[in-house]
Amino acid sequence: MEQNEPSASIAANHAGLLESLPLSDVDDFADADRGFLGTLDDPAIRNAAGDVVWDATTYDFLTGDAPTSVNPSLWRQGQLVAKHGLYEVTEGLYQVRGFDLSVASFVESDAGVIVIDPLLTVETGAAALGLYRKHRGDRPIVAVMYTHCHIDHFGGVFGMVTQEQVDSGEVQIVAPDGFLGHAIAENVYAGTAMSRRSAYMYGAPLARSPKGQVGAGLGQSTSTGEPGIIVPTLLVKETGETHTFDGVEIEFQMAPGTEAPAEMHSYISRYRALCMAENATHTLHNLLTLRGAVVRDPHVWSHYLNEAIELFGDKTDILFAPHHWPKWGTENIVAHLAIQRDLYGYLHDQTLRMMNKGMTGAEIAEVIELPPAITNTWSTHGYYGSVSHNVKAIYQRYMGWFDGNPARLWPHPPQASAERHVAAIGGLDRTVELAQEAYDSGDFRWAATLLDYAVFTDATHAAARTLYADTLEQLGYGSENGTWRNFFLAGATELREGNFGTPLVANSPTIIAQLSPEQVFDSIAITIDGPRAWDLNLAFDITFSDLERSFHLTLTNGVLVYLEREPDGSYPLHLTLTKARMIALLGGDTSSDGLGVAGDFEILQSLVGVLDPGDPDFDIVVP
Repeated sequence: MEQNEPSASIAANHAGLLESLPLSDVDDFADADRGFLGTLDDPAIRNAAGDVVWDATTYDFLTGDAPTSVNPSLWRQGQLVAKHGLYEVTEGLYQVRGFDLSVASFVESDAGVIVIDPLLTVETGAAALGLYRKHRGDRPIVAVMYTHCHIDHFGGVFGMVTQEQVDSGEVQIVAPDGFLGHAIAENVYAGTAMSRRSAYMYGAPLARSPKGQVGAGLGQSTSTGEPGIIVPTLLVKETGETHTFDGVEIEFQMAPGTEAPAEMHSYISRYRALCMAENATHTLHNLLTLRGAVVRDPHVWSHYLNEAIELFGDKTDILFAPHHWPKWGTENIVAHLAIQRDLYGYLHDQTLRMMNKGMTGAEIAEVIELPPAITNTWSTHGYYGSVSHNVKAIYQRYMGWFDGNPARLWPHPPQASAERHVAAIGGLDRTVELAQEAYDSGDFRWAATLLDYAVFTDATHAAARTLYADTLEQLGYGSENGTWRNFFLAGATELREGNFGTPLVANSPTIIAQLSPEQVFDSIAITIDGPRAWDLNLAFDITFSDLERSFHLTLTNGVLVYLEREPDGSYPLHLTLTKARMIALLGGDTSSDGLGVAGDFEILQSLVGVLDPGDPDFDIVVP
C-alpha cells in the first residue's frame, strides 16, 4: 500500500512540539532500562502451528529522532514501551516487558514464585515464563494474581499453569471480587463488537513502520494468539485484607469502578513494593476506551489513588504496574501517584463545572486546559486515553448521549444524514472538492467530516475514498495518542485495501467454557433475531447434569427468559446435558453423545433457527 508523506502543516506542528516538549528529560529511559537481564534469542513468538503471534523486533525501527510522520511525543513513548525482555525490579521481583500489550510480574516467594498478570495469550504467557526461568531457575508457581478483569491481564494464564495444578491446590488463582462476571460479560456479551473495534484501536493488522503502527501508548499492540481463563480460587473482597502465599504476605486495596469494574491494588511488604494495577501508569488512561466499554468513574479513580498514598505511600520503595516501567524511591512514587490523582480529579471536576454552565461534552473537550504542573509531566500525556474523549466520556456518564438540544434528539442515522448533507452541499463531486480545499489548508478534521458524508452516500466513489484515506492518514501522523493514530490509520487502510476483520477473538473456547448457565442463556438471548421470533411461543426445561441445576426457559415476543427451578414434566421438552454439551449444542452439534432429550426436540431447533450471531467483520469506516 502506497502511503503519502506528512503534509506541510503536520511537519510544522511537529517542529513546534520539538521546541516545546521537555525532550532533554530522559529519566524514564533510565528507569525503563534499569535491571535489564536479557531477552529471547528469537523474539518472534509462535503458536503451535508455527504462526507468529508476537514479534518484538517489528518495533526495532523506533530509534533516533522522530520522523515527521509520527508525533514526537508518541515516538518517545513508543521507544519506551518497545523495550523488551526480563528486568530485575529489585532482588526477588522481576518483570517481563514488551512481550504483549501488558507486562507480567514475577514475585519470588520462599520456594516458588507469584505471577501478577500472565499477559494476553497462552503463547506470550509461556514465552514470558520461559524467559524468567532461564534467568531465575525453575521455581514453581504458587499463585497467579489477576489485578483486574481485562483480558490482557488473565488471558495468558494457560501459558503458565494448568487447570490440573489449580484443581489440586498447587496453584491459587487470586482476583478481585466480581472478577469472573465482569471478565466473561465483557468478552462474550459485547465481545464481537469490541474485538472488531480493538483491531482499529490497537492497530494489530497495520504494518509496523514510521508511517504505520508505532504502538498504542499503553504498550505496543495485542498479541494474536489464544486467550484463556482459569476461574479464581481466592476472591479478595475488602481493602486491608491480607493473604500469604508461600511466605510472602500481600495486603490488598480494592479499587472497583476505576480502570475496570473489578480491580485491586496490592502491597508486598517483603519488597516494599506496591502494584497499582492499571490505575497509575505512564499515560492518561481511558475513561471510555475507544473499543467500547462501560464509562469509568474518574471521581472514584482519584479517590482510590489518594487512598493508596495514605495506605502505602510512606512505606513504598518500588511502584510497578502491569503496563510500562516501574518507579523507585518513596518521594518519586508519592509524587507520581499524586499527579495521577489530580489528573483524573481535575478532568472530573472541571467537566462537571462547565457542564453545569450548559456546555456539552464536545464543547468542553475543545476548551478545557490542564494545569501546567500536569501538562508538563510526561506520565499525564494522552498516549492511550485523551483529554478530548475522556471529557466526552464524563459528560456521557452523567448526562447520556443527548446534549439537550432538541434538534439533536432525533437526527437521521449516519447514511441518511450523509445523503442529505451531500445533496445540500451540491452533490458528491462538490463535497469532495470542498474536502480537497480543507485538506490543502490543513483542516483535516473538516475534510474528514465532509468525506465521511461522501463515502456514506456512495462508498464506491473513488475520489472520495482516496481523499478520505489520505485525510485519515494525516490525522494519524499528527496524533500524540497511540490509539487515535491507530484508528485513523486503520480507517485509511480499510478504505484503500478493504476490511481486515478481527485479528484477535476474545471469546475463545476456554473463556466460553467458563460461562455460568445464566450467562449461557443471556448469550443466547442477545443473539435472537427479534422480528423473526415474534410469533414463536416456546417453553422447555434444561437440567445441567454436571452442575445439578435445572432451569425453565420461555421465548415469547422475541424475548428469552429463564428461572431456576426443578422440571415438573408439564412442558413438551426436557433436555438433560452438561454445560459443555449445551455450548456444543448451540454451536450446531446435535449428534454427539451426552444429550438427553425427553419430548419434542423441534422446540429447541425452532429456537436455534432464530439465532443471529454477531459479525466479526462488520464495516466501520464505510456503510
